Amino acid sequence: MAETHVLFVEDDDVIREATQLALERDGFNVTAMPDGLAGLEAFRANRPDIALLDVMLPGLDGVSLCRRIRDESTVPVIMLSARADSIDVVLGLEAGADDYVTKPFDGAVLVARIRAVLRRFGHASGAAGDSGEAGQSGERGVLTFGDLEVDTEGMEVRRAGVPVGLTPTEMRLLLEFSSAPGTVLSRDKLLERVWDYGWGGDTRVVDVHVQRLRTKIGQDRIETVRGFGYKLKA
Repeated sequence: MAETHVLFVEDDDVIREATQLALERDGFNVTAMPDGLAGLEAFRANRPDIALLDVMLPGLDGVSLCRRIRDESTVPVIMLSARADSIDVVLGLEAGADDYVTKPFDGAVLVARIRAVLRRFGHASGAAGDSGEAGQSGERGVLTFGDLEVDTEGMEVRRAGVPVGLTPTEMRLLLEFSSAPGTVLSRDKLLERVWDYGWGGDTRVVDVHVQRLRTKIGQDRIETVRGFGYKLKA
């Protein structure tokens, strides 16, 4: 099996070198870069399987780098932030990051997050369960909600007949909603099912991804149930 190629962009020499060694000991192939511009160049040259980006980077900050990567690819991105309550976390998620880890981090935690992200990217169809049987369309595996069509087998989404480009995380999220239309899904449940969190996680990750999904499939398609979570309008 080929090694997973990780792009790691971090300007702190000590953190960059120590983390690279730790990841390599766990079997990852790591390309480490000290600034955002070098990171973007390395991304384009190597096309890694996953990118780890520090928020505060010289040359091109991590949020801008994430945005540039997302313009070109759906490769998973994890942001690294020194401040858990920072607006930078939300900005990174809004730019297209799939998850974030707060510094200082334990190497085992970082590896677990990386593997969790890679699992859901590699098994994007797994979140749907038996949703194809609950389809509201005659076409096998295609669920219809108003002008929204979700092909749970082809992993495609169309709105009014026009293809909608979703990242794998957004697709997993939509599959969870479409497998139980009209059912309220709590943020904790979505963290567990989509982000593979077996422990408590930051619900901002869910909120930002729901908002990103709304901009693509329609703002009124996913309803907020205050105090409980979200549901897809049947």
